[in-house]
Amino acid sequence: MEFQQLILAFVLLPAVAFVLTLFIPEKNEARISNLTFYTLALSFVGQLLFVGYWLYLGGKPLNIKEVVLYQNKEYVFLIDFYFDGIGATYLLVGAFISFLIVRYSSYYMHLEKGFRRFFATILFFHLAYNFTVLAGNFETLFMGWEMLGISSFLLIAFYRERYLPVRNAVKVFSVYRIGDIGILLAMWASHHLWHENITFAKLQDATFVHHYLQAHSGIGLFIASCLLLAAAAKSAQFPFSSWIPRAMEGPTPSSAIFYGSLSIHFGVFLLLRTMPFWEQQPVARFMIGGVGVITAILGYLIAKAQPSIKTQIAYASVSQIGIMFVEVALGLQTLALIHFVGNAFLRTYQLLVSPSVVSYMIREQFYNFRPQKEDKKYWLGKDFHYSLYLLSLREFNLDYLMTQVLFNPFKKIGKRLNFLTYRNVFAYFLPTYALGWAMFWGEAYLPTWLHLALPNIFGAIALLMIMKAFSEHTYPLLSWLLVALGHFWIALAVAHNEHFELSELIWYLGGVVLAGGFGWFLLERLRRREKDFFDLYRYYGHSYEYPRLAGAFLIATLGLMGFPITTTFIGEDLVFSHIHADQFILAFLLSSSFVIGGIALIRIYARLFLGSHAKVYHETPLQSS
Repeated sequence: MEFQQLILAFVLLPAVAFVLTLFIPEKNEARISNLTFYTLALSFVGQLLFVGYWLYLGGKPLNIKEVVLYQNKEYVFLIDFYFDGIGATYLLVGAFISFLIVRYSSYYMHLEKGFRRFFATILFFHLAYNFTVLAGNFETLFMGWEMLGISSFLLIAFYRERYLPVRNAVKVFSVYRIGDIGILLAMWASHHLWHENITFAKLQDATFVHHYLQAHSGIGLFIASCLLLAAAAKSAQFPFSSWIPRAMEGPTPSSAIFYGSLSIHFGVFLLLRTMPFWEQQPVARFMIGGVGVITAILGYLIAKAQPSIKTQIAYASVSQIGIMFVEVALGLQTLALIHFVGNAFLRTYQLLVSPSVVSYMIREQFYNFRPQKEDKKYWLGKDFHYSLYLLSLREFNLDYLMTQVLFNPFKKIGKRLNFLTYRNVFAYFLPTYALGWAMFWGEAYLPTWLHLALPNIFGAIALLMIMKAFSEHTYPLLSWLLVALGHFWIALAVAHNEHFELSELIWYLGGVVLAGGFGWFLLERLRRREKDFFDLYRYYGHSYEYPRLAGAFLIATLGLMGFPITTTFIGEDLVFSHIHADQFILAFLLSSSFVIGGIALIRIYARLFLGSHAKVYHETPLQSS
């Protein structure tokens, strides 16, 4: 019982401090920084003592079932915590580095606009970090995973009056969301493989896992591939590496804690946590190792050609994480953990001293520059080396590849749906949606082929509506409405697939109606006040004049995208529990709808409330600043 209370305290402590920070006046910097500093100091000391006592008792893994949030005859959604050597390593490193960075930030961020916002976000990140590290099942891990993504977005866009930080924050969040498809599909497939909400503690039973994988090798490889997708996106591995320099737009301390030391290593953590599942699959190990090798080589070459010290450090870290992927694929778990600890501390130090190093180097070049004459010999010819240098300088066009392959197809499809205007969307939605429910009540009269096809048809309609929301530029209200209506089509698709209980429908759509209606009210209020600055063609920075409205709309945005503040988060998992094991197309359609819908919603928030203010009587930083 004492272990249960202590582990719960590690999660609740930063949560309580985060809430308290919101009530401290912005000008009281000392109280804000001290609250954060002592919270993380207490967290680190408490975790250090806990790990020492745990090792003294033998260091056996702990599985602590905390809270059952929803349960019916066939399904249970629970918050589960698990603690072992991997969790202990990540927990201690995270607490100590966060503690150091908060101390550094209290001086670095002095008199900075958004001082309280920065420290509140750091506390929120620490909450998400502990929640993810201590997660005992996929559902709990995904909650922490989502919180990590939001805190990352907020810290990259910390200088929200500037163009590039906001633009790059949206881009990084978009790549994170693409990786979320892997987590969602892995959760869905694992439910069908194990026929239960599997915990990480049960995955430690090698005989149990081997028995299931022998009979279901195909679905086992599918889950491993999904986990690799999520891990690669979170850790900036190939082909997702191009987001890492864009993430450096935030303050140097946030770059250190996120993309140098902690958040960037969560891909490795995911692979280590699920290692008992995929280590018996040679194909999965080969894929993980292959991704790591490619990233290590490309990251090394790109880092050598970068003109910015922060991007050099970032790509060097990505290259080292690629080597960690190889170590994990080879089964060298302890070596990967040691590598993680060393890389995390090294990159934290490098990023925190990088401003001073740059000033020293500039001074040295200014006073003591001596041109060096070198007669280089090119082992594969000068043209090859020059070509390799140019490719490294352009980051091997990975950013262009990501845009063309992942995002542009959604935009192109969405732009072909221009008949879905703000005025006539209900003219199309209401009759077709009513027809869908009529076919649900009269399914006994439908042909078998049509009954089997309807879930995919309605799932495709949901995705098309969200693609339109993703590409919409003229009407923010239309984009918001289409995402909300997409959830209703998802509910209809699942209802045709397997009968939804009324309580399940309320759990899922209740949060959609609540968050969607609240967000609609806020958007309409902003539209009435700012008719001339209310579209999605540019960033308008309305948070400057309407900070409370911006904060409330961010909460509505998170609720509508399924963030764990409304029942929709549980409803999304309920939706996937009603998709059969062989319905890969339907699972892909619905997971893509959730992910692209989240990107569309964050895009609305960023373009309306972030960026330099549209009105000329406010300060307007240059786009390159």
